[in-house]
Amino acid sequence: MIVAAGVAGTLVTTVTDVSSSVSTQTGNTADAIDTDIAIISDAGSDAVYDEDDDTVSLYVKNTGEKTLASDGAGLDVLVDGEYVSSEDLEIEIHGDDHWRSGAVAELEIDLVAAGLEDGFGTGEEHRAVVTKNDSRAVFEFRT
Repeated sequence: MIVAAGVAGTLVTTVTDVSSSVSTQTGNTADAIDTDIAIISDAGSDAVYDEDDDTVSLYVKNTGEKTLASDGAGLDVLVDGEYVSSEDLEIEIHGDDHWRSGAVAELEIDLVAAGLEDGFGTGEEHRAVVTKNDSRAVFEFRT
């Protein structure tokens, strides 16, 4: 009887742990499904790379159902394969206070602060990747 009670206690704990894990995974999956972004900058525009300020500006549209953090929390940004720290970029939401579905955010990347300014010469090809949850947007442009 004591052994049965011990086994039952262990099973209840294990089932609770599995349930908690499934709930967490379900929440993460729902966030990933509701999150979608697209880089809508014009690759041929002079507005992407500012040679005088050593900055790259990307316009990123929230095309998902979920409102994203207006401070860019959870965004991962890569330029030419190099990670850009959140301290090396500024985010401005255009036309809204929140980054709701359909709203556009301007990401201005400080290439000097990110240590990337040496790779930006005239006529070179570059690639920026912005990721939020499982949504990934890729943008290729020339300077």
